[in-house]
Amino acid sequence: MTESLLYSLAAIVSLLPLGAVGFRRESDRDALYLAALAAAVIVPVGIAAQRLSGAWRTDLSTALWVTVAAGMAVFGLAALSSRPAGKLAPLLGPYMAVLAVLAALWQHAPARPLAPEASASLWVALHIAAAVATYALVTVAAVAALAAFLQERALKARAPTALTRALPSIADCEHLVVRLLVIAEGILAAGLATGMASLYLEKGALLAFDHKTVLTIASFLVLAGLLIGHFRAGVRGRQAARYVLVGYLLLTLGYPGVKFVTEVLLGR
Repeated sequence: MTESLLYSLAAIVSLLPLGAVGFRRESDRDALYLAALAAAVIVPVGIAAQRLSGAWRTDLSTALWVTVAAGMAVFGLAALSSRPAGKLAPLLGPYMAVLAVLAALWQHAPARPLAPEASASLWVALHIAAAVATYALVTVAAVAALAAFLQERALKARAPTALTRALPSIADCEHLVVRLLVIAEGILAAGLATGMASLYLEKGALLAFDHKTVLTIASFLVLAGLLIGHFRAGVRGRQAARYVLVGYLLLTLGYPGVKFVTEVLLGR
């Protein structure tokens, strides 16, 4: 068994207890929960840092590890600052474990380091940081939106489950979604601006109408429309959840999705 596979297994194992511990009602601040949270954050972050040591890599496996690490880091901060946010663990832990499994499956693909001239650019570095932060924030927001959707469905059916009892209330989920999306939209706007700046310095153009750019702009518009609708017309509930999930899907197609198509389906 290779060292990288051992690291991957350790990351997957570190994420699963968080989801299980999250089912314990009113235990989101006890020692067991905090230990599970710490493991679920530290191990993926360590693996992502190890894979990026020396140079930024653009392969699918690294993108997934960075997604898991950044998503868990955002969730860790949210869980420590907000008790309701910590109750998303039963959904977020298993989802991140699935992403870690996918990252492990494709970790033997050839490494794709970023071009030296690009890695030396400050604009590119800022653009990458903004993209990773945005995707992590929207990931947690999408999980919160899904939790609100599940809660509303259970409430209408008058059939709560063990999962919905462990999740935050609908109001708490909606509040968390709005907070995360406001921050994400600001960072995404900065990411689009830095991407335009780096492209202009490299090729003299402001936009490259490739799949990633189009999908990212579409996600920005969908999430911006949701926020405007929320503050002006009170859009919430299942309708808001659908907008968040559509925005997250567009970002996913534009970030790891494009890498999946080019590396796995097309073999480039």
